[in-house]
Amino acid sequence: QVQLVESGGGLVQPGGSLRLSCAASGFTFSGYLMRWYRQAPGKERELVAASTSVDGSTNYVDSVKGRFTISRDNAKNTVYLQMNNLKPDDTAVYYCNAVEEIIFGRTIYWGQGTQVTVSS
Repeated sequence: QVQLVESGGGLVQPGGSLRLSCAASGFTFSGYLMRWYRQAPGKERELVAASTSVDGSTNYVDSVKGRFTISRDNAKNTVYLQMNNLKPDDTAVYYCNAVEEIIFGRTIYWGQGTQVTVSS
């Protein structure tokens, strides 16, 4: 049974921090590109950050560069998103996403999403 289980969302004040976690099971985690997406009310789902399986390279949307950090622990089958200096515009449901890199894009998995709310 393939699972991506997210945790760590919640309510924080502007300028605060959160760390999201995504625990993967049921597939070869080390062979997958891991990504975080988010979707705010009334907006399209947006790619926030990505981390490749082999060389560990990372990529971020411009609006979070310098504030968010994606990391992965292949031994624990877990990907993280550290979010610092949070802004109200960061409010969204955050989704964990896995894309196969063995044959790129052959299989794609999604987590259930976790709510992040940044508000005073």
